[in-house]
Amino acid sequence: LIITTIASDQHLHTPMYFFLLNLALLDLGSISITVPKSMANSLLDTRVISFAGCAAQVFFVCFLFGAEYSLLTIMSYDRYVAICKPLHYGTLLGSRACVHMAAVAWATGFLNALLHT
Repeated sequence: LIITTIASDQHLHTPMYFFLLNLALLDLGSISITVPKSMANSLLDTRVISFAGCAAQVFFVCFLFGAEYSLLTIMSYDRYVAICKPLHYGTLLGSRACVHMAAVAWATGFLNALLHT
């Protein structure tokens, strides 16, 4: 719901909502990684998972949660600039800077996952 609302409404194309959209995508991904396998195991009454499946699940969970923590840090910086430096907000957090910061958050999550799996 958040993803479609932010993507469709032109008034919500601001840095705060851009980061919120990225956070919603990360949350959706983290739920999509863990819940289907646990539900399948519960329905089939099994506790078996292959090594490759386990490694892939650990990689994606580390990736998504690492990116989420980085994105939450960036969102706190966004709120800091909006509250403490409102006159510089447009300069410090332009669309290009927001895209770069979001890309760094996703890349940080990827590097975090590479280090932990």
